[in-house]
Amino acid sequence: MEGEALRTAHHTLMTHLHLIRHGEAWSNVQPILAGMRGDKGLTPRGVMQAERLRDRLAHGELRADVLIASTLPRARQTAELIQPAIGLPIIFDDEVQELRVGEADGMTNLEAWEIFGQPDFDASPLRPLAPGGESWGDFALRVARALTRITTEHAGKTIVVVCHGGVIDCSFIHFFQMPSLNVPPTDFHTRNTSLTHWEQISRRGRPFWRLNSYNDAAHLHDIGFIESVRWEDTDLMSDGHPSVPVPTEE
Repeated sequence: MEGEALRTAHHTLMTHLHLIRHGEAWSNVQPILAGMRGDKGLTPRGVMQAERLRDRLAHGELRADVLIASTLPRARQTAELIQPAIGLPIIFDDEVQELRVGEADGMTNLEAWEIFGQPDFDASPLRPLAPGGESWGDFALRVARALTRITTEHAGKTIVVVCHGGVIDCSFIHFFQMPSLNVPPTDFHTRNTSLTHWEQISRRGRPFWRLNSYNDAAHLHDIGFIESVRWEDTDLMSDGHPSVPVPTEE
C-alpha cells in the first residue's frame, strides 16, 4: 500500500506540457510578415484543421488543467475553436508569440527585405529581423523564459499551450539544453494543429524533460497537408513568393 501511495503521489506531481501549433493562417499562404497588425487569422482550411482537433479532443484524450494561448490572432482563434473540447478558460500570454517582426509587421517579405535587408539568422543570429523586432537569440531566450515560468507556475499539472511553430522549435532547444544563440543545424517542420507532448519526470531525485510525441496530426489524416515554400528559398531577385514569413513559421 505504501509503495502504491508513493507511485500515486509521484504521478500527481508529474507535469505534462502539450504544445499545439495554430491552424493554417493567411500568413502561411501569403508572403506577409504577421505580427499583431499583419496577422489576419486562420484560412478556411485552418479553421477546418482546428475543428478537427476540437472533435478529436472532445473524446477526452487530453484532460488539461490549464489552457494558455498566444495573443496573436492565428493562435487566439485556434484556441477559441478548440476551447469547448478542453472546457477551460483561455489564459492569453504575449510571451508565447511567434518571433516578433517589429517594423516589418504587415509588409510582404520582399517589401521588408528591400527596406531592412534580407535576414540571415544562420550568419547573424543576433540581428533583428527589423527595427523593433527580435533576433533569433532574443526569441529563443524569450521562449525559454516563458516555458520555464509556465511549467513552474503550473507544476504537477497538465498544461496546453496553443502557440507557433517557432515556439515549438525552441522547446527542443530549451528542454534538450541545446545552444540557443544560433539556429540549430537540425530542421523542424511542425504541422498546423499538431500536438507536441513534453513530460517532466524524476530520475534519481532530479527532474528532467522527456519528449513523448511530436507532430501528432492524426486528426488531419483525411485532408492531408499542404507543403509551404521556405522563405529563405526566395530572395530579392526571385519572382516567386514564399508562403511563410520567418524561418519558424514554415
